[in-house]
Amino acid sequence: MHRREFISRLVAMGLTAAAGVAFAEDAPEPVSKLPRRPLKPGGPELSIIGFGGLLLRGMEQQQADDIVAWAVDRGVNYFDVAPSYGDSQDLLGPALEPYRDDCFLACKTVKRDAAGAREELEGSLQALRTDHFDVYQFHALNKLEEVETVFGAGGAMETVLAARDEGKIRRIGLSAHTQEAAMAAIDRFDFDTVLFPVNCVCIENGDFGPALLEKAAERHVSVLAIKALAWQPVVDRNNKPYPNCWYQPIEDPELARLAIGYTLDKPVIAAVSPASAKLLMLAVEVGLRYQPLTEAQRAELMQRIEGVPPIFPQ
Repeated sequence: MHRREFISRLVAMGLTAAAGVAFAEDAPEPVSKLPRRPLKPGGPELSIIGFGGLLLRGMEQQQADDIVAWAVDRGVNYFDVAPSYGDSQDLLGPALEPYRDDCFLACKTVKRDAAGAREELEGSLQALRTDHFDVYQFHALNKLEEVETVFGAGGAMETVLAARDEGKIRRIGLSAHTQEAAMAAIDRFDFDTVLFPVNCVCIENGDFGPALLEKAAERHVSVLAIKALAWQPVVDRNNKPYPNCWYQPIEDPELARLAIGYTLDKPVIAAVSPASAKLLMLAVEVGLRYQPLTEAQRAELMQRIEGVPPIFPQ
């Protein structure tokens, strides 16, 4: 693809402004590719910013192709998607196909029974044009009774273990939005990963996250972060600023640099972008400039988030 043609399509998507984010004069110069962190010692290395596949929902295929190409060009190699994200799988499959061998692809199932999980797994493999997932996750495992169902007779864990033996799944993970269920699941099984909100407002103003981070470290479970750019709940969910994003995200580049820096300074491998191409671009531009927060920057962040209501716990 000619660069001029690619840029013109970004203009049509209204994304060139996001790609040219204006940071403060003292911001670090960007590196050419996102830094990477090993998932486990000696394991695959993931870009510190992950591509949240939900952002593709409702796009045209060419738009999906362009934004995936843009991300890969900047070093994104970690992609996360799920069958519950509308047509995102169908769009990501063709867009990611040229780069699949060099990417870490995560998918999920919301099904708690073995038969349902098998159906979702096989459908996702087909839609995403791949023969395996680098990690397959129990999606939104938020209630203790769901944990019991997954691990019980005929539960989804039976399918996931079988699929790992078949080579269709290389690692097993979970995502959750409650500490109680996530910690209970981690105590039941040697999960490879947990996908969980690691957010400055939630941790500092809601004490939501520290217990999970401690449990994950104790159990040697790699943490993949979501909601790093979440700011506060949306008052009217019927009038959201970003259609695929149910909370009010951080849009200011300097605050985004502090918030993502806070998340990446925790024991996490990567932070998955919000469900917006514009916010993905912001997150990537921040990631290209990532450095651990100084004491002064942390103090500034604490001041800016004072009194902000967290999106979790709910």
